[in-house]
This record gives sequence, C-alpha cells and structure tokens, in this order.
Amino acid sequence: MRAFRRFVSRVRFRSLRRRKRLAALVAVLLSLAAAPSVAVPSAGARAPADGRPAVALEPRGLGRAVCSDTSLRFTFGTAVRLGTEGRLSVYRADGVLADVVDLADPATYQRSIGGARSDYGEVHRWTYEPVMVDGRTATVHPHRRLAPGQEYYVTVDPGFFEGHPGIESPGTWRFRTRRDPAPGTSRLTVNGRGGGDFCTVQGAVDFVPEGNTRPVRIDVAPGFYREIVYVAQSRPHLTVRGAGARRTVIGYPNNSVLNGDAAMADVPPEQSYCPRRVLPHPDRHNCWRAAFGVDADDFRLQDATVHNLTPEGGSQAEAFRGNGDRIVLDRVRVLSYQDSLRLQGRAFVTDSYVEGDVDFVWGTGGVFIQDSELKALDLGYLSQVRNGEDGPGNVFVNTRLTRAAGVPDGSVLLSRIDSRFPASQAVFIDTRMDSHVAPVGWGLTGFDCSSGQKLRFQEYGSEDLAGRPVDTAGRLACSRQLTAAEAERWRDPAALLDGWDPRGASDRREGR
Repeated sequence: MRAFRRFVSRVRFRSLRRRKRLAALVAVLLSLAAAPSVAVPSAGARAPADGRPAVALEPRGLGRAVCSDTSLRFTFGTAVRLGTEGRLSVYRADGVLADVVDLADPATYQRSIGGARSDYGEVHRWTYEPVMVDGRTATVHPHRRLAPGQEYYVTVDPGFFEGHPGIESPGTWRFRTRRDPAPGTSRLTVNGRGGGDFCTVQGAVDFVPEGNTRPVRIDVAPGFYREIVYVAQSRPHLTVRGAGARRTVIGYPNNSVLNGDAAMADVPPEQSYCPRRVLPHPDRHNCWRAAFGVDADDFRLQDATVHNLTPEGGSQAEAFRGNGDRIVLDRVRVLSYQDSLRLQGRAFVTDSYVEGDVDFVWGTGGVFIQDSELKALDLGYLSQVRNGEDGPGNVFVNTRLTRAAGVPDGSVLLSRIDSRFPASQAVFIDTRMDSHVAPVGWGLTGFDCSSGQKLRFQEYGSEDLAGRPVDTAGRLACSRQLTAAEAERWRDPAALLDGWDPRGASDRREGR
C-alpha cells in the first residue's frame, strides 16, 4: 500500500477534482489494508541452519495437488509488515514466469475478474488488494488462476516483507496444482481450505464455459471467501449454494471510491462503461463496485452471506448486484450500508435478510421480495426504485422492517425517488414494521405530489411488530392504500414478473 501511495504522489493529475478522487482512493486502500505497525525482527527472519524457510509457507510440497486458484500464505513467528518494494514471482517448473506481484508497480494493484468486458468489449480491470496482512499472516492473491496439472515454484525478493531475507532458490517453495474437473461437469465444489475443485468462488465461476446452456451448481463449503465475484452475461444458468447463510460468507471491501463512479470518472468509456446498462447514463460505471456482481440470466444464490466490508460512510457499496433476468436469492444474508442489494431485471428474493442505511434495496425492478427481514442500521431510506411508467418496480410481501439499536423513531422512509423517475413503483403488503418508519412513509426529491400523479407508492395491511395496525393517516399524499383485492393480486409474483413464478411447487400449495 505504501508503494501505491508513492506512485500516486508522483503522478501529475489534470485537475483538483482528480487529485481529490485519488486521495480518497488511497485512503480507502490504506484503511482496508490494516497492516500492523510491528515489523518482523531481522533475527527472526533468518533461515534456520537446516535450510528450512523462516516462515510457514502454503501451499508447499508436491505430495498433494492444490487448487489452481490457490492463494499463497506466509505465517511468521510474530507480526509482519509489508515492504515498500520488491517482487513475489510465481514460475512454472520449466522457469516460465506465470505471475508477479511487484509492490512498486501500480499495475500490480489491478486485475481482471470473470472475463469482464466493458460496454465497448474491452477487458475491464478492477483495483484490488494483492497482499493482505493480518497479524502474523500475509496472504498473496495472484492476478489469475494458475494452469491446472502443473508444478510451480515461488521466489520472493528481500524486503518484500520487512526484515525477511526473501526466497531465492527455486527448490525452497514448490507446489503443484490439481487437474480441472472434466469438461461439462454440472456440479463443482469450492473449499477455501482445500479439498474442493476450486479454492475461490470466482475460480469455479470461471471454469464454466462461456455460452453455457445448462444448469451448473457450485457448492461452497463453510468459510470466509474474501474476493470480488463477478458472473458475466456469457455464463448463465448458475446456482451458487453455500453451506448455510451464517457458515458461508463471501465478502470484499469494494465500493465506488475503489471501483465505481469516483474511480472511473476520468477513465475512457471504452475501458470503464458497464455492459448491459439498463439506464444508459446513470449506469455508466456503477456495475464495478459490488462485492458480488451478476450480469448473467438465470442465476440463483442460496444459503450464503454476501458482505461488502466497506465501512459506514465509505461510499456506495453494493453487497450483491443482480443485473440479469430471472435472478433468485434464497436464504441469503446481504450486508452493507449504502445500496446493499441492487436488482435490475426480474428477480425474486425469499426467506432472506438485508441490512443497510441508504437505499439498501434498490434498482430498476421488477423485484418480488417475500418472507424476509430488512434491517435499518441508521436513519435513511429502505428502498429506491427507478422504473418507467409501465415498468414493474419492487413488491414486498410479508416482510419485517427492523432497526439496529440507536436508530431513532420516525427516521427511515419505506422508499424515495427523484424527479427523473416520477412513475416508480414500490408496494408493501402485509408488512410488520418498527416505529423507526416515519409516519409520512415515503419521500420525493426534486418534485412533489402535484407532479407525481403517476407515482405508485402503495401499501396494504401494515402492522407494528406486535401485530397492531399502523396508523397510515399521515402518509405522503400521493401514496395510496390498496384494497384487499388489489393487494391479493400483488401477492402473486407472476403478476409483477411478467408471468414468471419462481416459487417452488410446495410454496404454491402452501399459498406463499
């Protein structure tokens, strides 16, 4: 991170605004690195007399093959600090360079993910953290997965870690990668501790061939997977299934400052504009800032948590972004602050939990959310739906609106919208809500009800958490309370989702 900061100080920026954006980016990267301030003592870094390395290295040894998307881990005897320059190099056994992390090279802090391409077809590159330091442990995340079924060795320059003499000999740190599953495999496994087909979720996604036409299931073992995941439009029909929402966690501190509007404003459109933009102007760069992003159709996420680790106030930072048709989230926890869950295109969310503070359920619709909890972490707005006059918005059925400790009464709106989208739709049916929901219920920015006659802010059967009817007399004048017959229509997902009913047969028999 200090090498990255030195690079920024050398660059001549074209405007004050550009300098401010880069300063914010550096601040985010430095805060996320969280490197301890205690360096490894020089004496502790010397190799023992028998030639063994001074630190534990993983993966190491040729006895058991490892995932081709493995990370490289150092475990020191005491806390470690990343150096300011130096290279870590990964070579094939024949000496061909496979990857390099160069602390003095700004390109080291970028990588391609998921074969993502801009709206112009050029490869898009994310800013990311190639080396993570946590106490005694340092983890290196290569820029790409290695070739399967190959033997590799690693060298490390002196000073890559402060006080560490480096690794020069090709014989010190060697390992081999396992072969890929057979082509056409329809069930893949991910285990960050080894034992699966892949070590990362992205590794499994990337194995699915572009142009995929049949269902593929990716089972993700318990654990924390610190990675940006991206599923391109060319890889539809995927299901990613964890081992339980509190057991399988996928997360990363991605955000607008790191990879969104704030970072891309001066990057040429050919490299930065989002593919599959629903709203051509607002959606120019905001597809790159999610922890887990999906541009593919027919995608399902089950039994997992997606957590954007960006701290509160750290800019727009989706945990999950779905930008395809027929996306399903089932028994999923979605955690962030601003813009936690973004869905554009037909989507269905059930038995899930979403938390945030500003617009933490948003997008263009149509989205049907049922049997879920939406928790406000601070004063703000629960949802924002941007859709046209005839477009489907968001329908919430049988949801619970809760709040974190300290969130005041009357401080959260059900939904808000600005004057660009005056016909937007948000419908809350059979909702139980705490008193943090403001009596007015809804908010308008840049216009008022006199020009909001096509607005579809609607509600039916709202109760407090104890089951008592909510007094809706003070609701926004251009919002509306539905009749029982109207509410019954919207309880059916197919009514919103153009005939698509994503519920299982058992759900329909039970009337869910």
